[in-house]
Amino acid sequence: MSKLVVGLVQQSCSALRSENIGKSIKGIREAAARGASLVVLQELHTGLYFCQSEDTAVFDQAETIPGPSTATFGALAKELGIVLVTSLFEKRAPGLYHNTAVVFEKDGAIAGTYRKMHIPDDPGYYEKFYFTPGDLGFNPIDTSAGRLGVLVCWDQWYPEGARLMAMAGAEILIYPTAIGYDPRDPEDEQQRQRDAWITIQRAHAVANGIPVVSVNRVGFEADPGSGPGAFFWGSSFVAGCQGEFLAQAGEGSEEVLTVELDRQRSEDVRRIWPYLRDRRIDAYGDLVKRYRD
Repeated sequence: MSKLVVGLVQQSCSALRSENIGKSIKGIREAAARGASLVVLQELHTGLYFCQSEDTAVFDQAETIPGPSTATFGALAKELGIVLVTSLFEKRAPGLYHNTAVVFEKDGAIAGTYRKMHIPDDPGYYEKFYFTPGDLGFNPIDTSAGRLGVLVCWDQWYPEGARLMAMAGAEILIYPTAIGYDPRDPEDEQQRQRDAWITIQRAHAVANGIPVVSVNRVGFEADPGSGPGAFFWGSSFVAGCQGEFLAQAGEGSEEVLTVELDRQRSEDVRRIWPYLRDRRIDAYGDLVKRYRD
């Protein structure tokens, strides 16, 4: 089958887990009703983005795999007959936690997981306090909707991760995301940050000849500490194999997007832009170094 309808659920989040899950479920159902056979949720969609500050009590929010979220969303994937990409705060063991994407097959079974590899530690994004870097590598997840190159948020700034997924046969790059701007920044700086976020991901589509699906949260979330809080800029989008926009949500609204992808297009584009063929793999050894002196 050469066509694939993909759904994206862009939502705001509150401190009420049940409310957030309810929004996600409503969005998933809407996307499925529009014909989506693959639906993608945003990063950490069951709660607030808690990494704005450091608080050991937050570890109580983490859950195991399998656990409550996988039970809920696995059952929904089976009911609707869809492939579903979700995100959760994983408790692997006492003191060992990950930011993990879980992919469900249309029968409700877990098709695979991806643990976020790149972990930021910036003002308002203190993720190193909470998340251990992933140890599953950059390996696509095989599903009935295709071979999915699932990465998470901060991973989207690194061309290496996108390339390794493409080299392993990923047919789509998928980025569940939670990113926004500091409300104290001037408007032009806010716009530059959003544009950079969009541009880097469109570049991954171009450089690898495969579509990119990026799903971001939306709305203001206060910092439980003393910080200014964060405005998550939404703007979830799907880019085609040459970086062209196929769909894009707004910056300030909850939305469900659906878009039809042509699976044949990657093959067609790669035949005229054969980047994988022309890579000089004999000359890239220094990429495994931190810096070239």
